[in-house]
Amino acid sequence: MSSSNSTTGVPKWEYSVRFILCFLGLVLSVYALHVELSRENDPEYRAMCDLGHSVSCSKVFTSRWGRGFGLVQIFTSKDSVLNQPNSVLGIIFYMLQLGLGQLVSSRSAFFLVMSSWVSVAGSVYLAAILAFVLGDFCVVCVSTYIINFALLYTNLKRRTGLEGHLKKAKSK
Repeated sequence: MSSSNSTTGVPKWEYSVRFILCFLGLVLSVYALHVELSRENDPEYRAMCDLGHSVSCSKVFTSRWGRGFGLVQIFTSKDSVLNQPNSVLGIIFYMLQLGLGQLVSSRSAFFLVMSSWVSVAGSVYLAAILAFVLGDFCVVCVSTYIINFALLYTNLKRRTGLEGHLKKAKSK
């Protein structure tokens, strides 16, 4: 029994895994946005993910690095429309992953893989900021990093399956 769909080359498990990962990523990103906006409106707001002084997601989300990866405000003002919360970027990323994941083409597979590499690079960067600059542990952040790595794996498997399918089709 084959582990991929014989008509597309996409692994059979890929659609359900992608849906679960993107759904979880969206839930975490929307929650992160909620925490950030709640904290901006009420500095005394305490999120469920604030477990202690050095385990505080709201501290991370409202830090300089919680918007535009801490990089956008170098080029624009802190309040620029370009300096969006990282959670908004996450919402866009997971929606794109979910939508493009419905397409079966080498172009969509390429975009899925490339955007996953960008998300993993961003995750590594933000993890380093979290550990070495902020000295904090953010449960929501680390969970999204894990999801991003899992999506990269999923997208690489998809691309490999599609490429194998195309090679088989050409050799027939």
